Amino acid sequence: MSFTSPVGGQKSPLKLEFPQSLATYDDYAAAQKTVDFLSDKEFPVENCMIVGTELKQIERITGRLTWGKVALAGVLSGAWLGVFVGLIMSLFGGDDFLFRLLSTVLLGIVFGLIWSLIGYSATRGTRDFSSVKVVVPSRYEVLVEHKVAARARELLAELPGALPNPFA
Repeated sequence: MSFTSPVGGQKSPLKLEFPQSLATYDDYAAAQKTVDFLSDKEFPVENCMIVGTELKQIERITGRLTWGKVALAGVLSGAWLGVFVGLIMSLFGGDDFLFRLLSTVLLGIVFGLIWSLIGYSATRGTRDFSSVKVVVPSRYEVLVEHKVAARARELLAELPGALPNPFA
């Protein structure tokens, strides 16, 4: 998704013209505290950016998958889909609200069950576990426009512990 306009040449809100590093932190809260402090000192924070760097993917294994668990998950997700479709159809339907709702729930259950079992069988036992994945940065860097970098460093020097120890 691009924020630049081909006609007006509008600047992207996710870019700084000539960014300079102000400070780097191990957690987001410290980087946020830095920008908040600058804001409190009436620094033009629209010239700042917090960038997560050194990305890593973490996958947390949540359990073992079995045919029964896969089938149950398919039934439940299909039932929810059926309820949703049934309610939408009932808005435009006649007097048979309960019939529409129950029939779409039943069709959703069948669809969800079949679809989940087909998907699980396609893995052929190469992934018999469920998990949650997330991509997180290891470090957070506060960047500022070059034209205000010196002022930002002066202000940040007033905040005890704001700048990481370069010798640590």
